[in-house]
Amino acid sequence: MFDFRSAPQPGGLPQGARDPRLDFFRGLSLVMIYINHVPGTIYENFTSRNFGHSDAAEGFVFMSGCAAALAYGPRLRDGMNWPGIRKIWGRAWLLYMVHILTAVWAIAIAASAALWFGGEEMLHHNAFGPLNDRPLQFLIGIATLGHQLGYVNILPMYAVILLGAPFLIRLGQRSPKGLLAFTFGFWVLTGFTRLDPPNYPFEGGWFFNPFAWQLLFCLGILTGLALRGGQRFVPVTPWLIWPAVAWLIFSAIWVQSPGMMEGLGHAIWLMRQWGVPFFLVEFDKTYVSGPRLLHFMALAYVLSLPWGVPKLAAARWAKPIRTLGKQGLQVFALGTVLAILSQAVKTSHPAGFAQDSVLILGGLAIQWAFAAIREYIKPHPTHPAKAAAA
Repeated sequence: MFDFRSAPQPGGLPQGARDPRLDFFRGLSLVMIYINHVPGTIYENFTSRNFGHSDAAEGFVFMSGCAAALAYGPRLRDGMNWPGIRKIWGRAWLLYMVHILTAVWAIAIAASAALWFGGEEMLHHNAFGPLNDRPLQFLIGIATLGHQLGYVNILPMYAVILLGAPFLIRLGQRSPKGLLAFTFGFWVLTGFTRLDPPNYPFEGGWFFNPFAWQLLFCLGILTGLALRGGQRFVPVTPWLIWPAVAWLIFSAIWVQSPGMMEGLGHAIWLMRQWGVPFFLVEFDKTYVSGPRLLHFMALAYVLSLPWGVPKLAAARWAKPIRTLGKQGLQVFALGTVLAILSQAVKTSHPAGFAQDSVLILGGLAIQWAFAAIREYIKPHPTHPAKAAAA
């Protein structure tokens, strides 16, 4: 029986140091995102979305909030300042540029498949339609982020959230409860009003709504700020552990059981008829709906427990996954392009398990080699003072 009162507490994380858990789980999220972005392979049956209501995207955004707090928090600890704000907004601009680059490559791959390899079907899915029907509006939408292609649409949400990150981080430093109240309140307001940046030329809003997804990012900020100070944002207590574990088990059975899916789906329908807001009970990814949110929060809490997971994340065999996590943005961009390329291959040349294995395992190998090369050639300060200032 665990003695929760004697649970080991994390030490303070020095400036410039990295938490291996963050790199490990971010790398694992990138692996699952790539697999999920090449639909129709046997490998997607083993990603996290098959065992609960959330998927790797929630983890990626949450850990981005952790990383932002760890990287930019020290710059803002004495108050808002232009150098700190400029650093974060510069990152947002970089995300915009990377998004445009990946979108252009996605368009080029889909166009090539349609022109030369019999892959015209590529232009009828994943929001490529306006490229044929309304090309001028399509180009305006791509440049202004109003039109986002399928599987190439998470970075705009992240960039918008980063524009507010200096204020969110500073609020979290001054009043963690204040940030918690703000982020949940804004999430509720977003759900009630269906607030969402507009699409163009399509109607509606963004698939990844930054006004809703900021909740996961802010929870990451609060976790990262606590980690920097050697504390836990959420304490280790059996009153949270056992309900979290129970909900994870129940969710895994739920998504794998057609009978439960039908019965609980009807219960959700009834709640909607009784006036319960959709974002509290449905499975809407755009608004980070209640079941998805609760599942991810339970999963993040269980994985943050101090028994076993830190050693697992820091293990020698996990180094390739940590390497992917350390080069998160670059690996994500490369993985996005490779995923669209893999989709084009599967569309132009449908085949079986062998081809899928080459696309999935080969794509992951390319991403790891790319990350390893970047890790090898980057500067490595040897003096402790230089390392701390890096």
